[in-house]
Amino acid sequence: MLTSLTVFAAGFLCGTAGVKILASKDAKKVYAHTTAAVLRAKDSVMETATLIRENADDILAEAKAINAARAAEEARAVVEDCGKETCCRDTENCSGATGSETEAAPDGKTE
Repeated sequence: MLTSLTVFAAGFLCGTAGVKILASKDAKKVYAHTTAAVLRAKDSVMETATLIRENADDILAEAKAINAARAAEEARAVVEDCGKETCCRDTENCSGATGSETEAAPDGKTE
């Protein structure tokens, strides 16, 4: 029983001393400097994240422009390679019909 009481008293003294140390002016200075360093690091990380986001937006815009130019080039190639006697500008409806021929609708019926 004496041992349990001794251990309890020693723990109580260490706890009390620890609270006093944590509440001291020197400890508060350390906390303030540590917090300031963390805030500076956060600002640096946010600046880097913003820069990365801006670069990613630039890359995305350039990729969209490349795809648009590629699609336009492919559309021109389809019209050039049509091979029909009369080729229309609208590649979706390019059938080569001269107007006197009947065209099949998508459901297979003639118009």
